[in-house]
Amino acid sequence: MNKTVSHIRIAVLFLGFFLVYSIIIMMLVWTQIINHTFYQSLGRKQYSITITQLPPRAAIFDRNGKYLALNTESTAAFIVPHDIENRPLLDSILQTHFPEAYTRLLTCKDKKFMYIKRKLSPEQIAIIKQSGSPDIHLLQEPCRYYPLSAASCIIGITDSDNQGLLGIEKYYNDRLAGTPTTATLQKDARSGLFYFAKDTQISGTDGSDIYLTIDSNLQFLTHQALQECVTKFGAKEGIALIMDPDNGHILAMANVPSFDPANTKQLDLDSTKIRAITQHYELGSVFKVFAALAALEQKVVTIDEEIDCKNNTTAYIDGRRINTVHAHGIIPFKDVVALSNNIGIAIVAKRLGENLFDHYQRLGFGKKTGIDIPGESPGFLNSPYNWSKQSVISLSYGYEVCATILQLGCAFCLIARDGIPVKPVLIYSDSEAATLDAKPYYSQETITIIKDILYRTTQYGTAQRAAIKGYKVMTKTGTANMLIEGVYDSQKNRYTCAGILEKGTYKRVIVTFIQEADRPNLFASTVAVPLHETIAQRMLIAERIV
Repeated sequence: MNKTVSHIRIAVLFLGFFLVYSIIIMMLVWTQIINHTFYQSLGRKQYSITITQLPPRAAIFDRNGKYLALNTESTAAFIVPHDIENRPLLDSILQTHFPEAYTRLLTCKDKKFMYIKRKLSPEQIAIIKQSGSPDIHLLQEPCRYYPLSAASCIIGITDSDNQGLLGIEKYYNDRLAGTPTTATLQKDARSGLFYFAKDTQISGTDGSDIYLTIDSNLQFLTHQALQECVTKFGAKEGIALIMDPDNGHILAMANVPSFDPANTKQLDLDSTKIRAITQHYELGSVFKVFAALAALEQKVVTIDEEIDCKNNTTAYIDGRRINTVHAHGIIPFKDVVALSNNIGIAIVAKRLGENLFDHYQRLGFGKKTGIDIPGESPGFLNSPYNWSKQSVISLSYGYEVCATILQLGCAFCLIARDGIPVKPVLIYSDSEAATLDAKPYYSQETITIIKDILYRTTQYGTAQRAAIKGYKVMTKTGTANMLIEGVYDSQKNRYTCAGILEKGTYKRVIVTFIQEADRPNLFASTVAVPLHETIAQRMLIAERIV
């Protein structure tokens, strides 16, 4: 009897365990096999997310391999709006510390992914970690760092997605960015805050580095000197350019105002312009050198021909009034340019007529240089079809023609290259100089005379301050009234000095430009020329030219 009861109990117990284990096995089969996809998807929703990211952005270097733009790590905070565990706590944190993100969350409740903020500060990271919110997650991602703020207008910046917004970063965005990678990110089980890449679904391709012709040392020194000059004279803006005429390489191209790439919260778009390329100006008497170049090439004047400059600061030619700063009597043509007499150059320009327009076009004015950067202005050159009786006179001393500082620099490069033009280059290449035409545009005789006139201008004329002992410096200045509401205002001026510096085989073209100083009675000789001298001296020290 007892054995029978014992056997029954054992059988019942066995059946009970068998039933329990059968249920467990059935549940495991149901969960892991039959509904495997459902539970796997549920797990992924809780612990992973799919995100598309670009590879680390390629770097930008100067001509010597120094970084101008590189990547660093930043921390971003994000949420998954369709799967929020503690909404009251999340709302409280966002309203207090990230109100803009709270506003966005109200309109995207069903999204699978939403950034709260990118490039978090250490204080913001600490706030999130201490908040205890299970819904705010952190993600490490690359961002851009710019070591040389003096080159900010050239390099540009990227947006929060590391896509180019300005300058080289924008123009060469596809080359720098590469193609994106799609990856599954899984939550760090230890902290529950950070997500990390776990599974790459689509592999991207890396971007390719870019080397510029810019010399970072010269860029810094040029920008520094320019800022000092703008500050000293209370000017509205300034531009400085250094070029190697042998190959068209732009070694420095600075402008003020500019911007700090590390602080772009209240970015003024006007401060982001590459003014040497995007802006054009009436530059005044610096154009006398080109009028002289045309007149000598056309043989309508000789270097020593005596020109009657009327010995007055005001004269009339064909009924048109012409003003000049200093009165000169009968002087040789070379001194008309060196002493920058408007009356004398206008007399010679009248002999050229429409040929003056053709020579200005030949020198590159009124058309783009073709440099590899967006936003270049073609400038403006008044066509003979629109000329008045005043036009050829105005053109002879730099009015009715608007040029960019880069166009002016290229025209001086042509003179430095003995009449052979060169295309400006900003993207460094191992190729030969980007010459537009191997055939000189001007005769060697004409170029030699023009160089002598420019040298004379530096030694005895309006640009004496630009002279540097031991070097051949050939310059021309320009002081131009600004056109304000259709009237030229003698109290608002532009000051320009363009020049060629040579010693043996070493050649550089420097252009300096200052606009609208807050002091009266200034001229290019007292503003742009000293700046030209300062930049030249710092350049020679930096390049160790002795």
